[in-house]
Amino acid sequence: MENAKEMLISSGKLALKVTPRARSEGIESMNAAGELVVKVRVAPEDGKANDAIIALISEAFGIPKSRLSIARGALSRHKIIAYH
Repeated sequence: MENAKEMLISSGKLALKVTPRARSEGIESMNAAGELVVKVRVAPEDGKANDAIIALISEAFGIPKSRLSIARGALSRHKIIAYH
């Protein structure tokens, strides 16, 4: 996971594969496509899953939520998160 944090900070972007409505919430490892696998419990309604993803990444990486945003894929399971 430290590798993913370094990728996010150095490039300003990180690819995610998100599983909403998961039984457990957390960050797993990188998949074969180079995406960080993230699971959240909330449903993808009204941006709640996106907010949960930002909160989860923020807490895990020690980065303020205000420095993260969904750059691409707001309505998709495959997302690009931006660090600014």
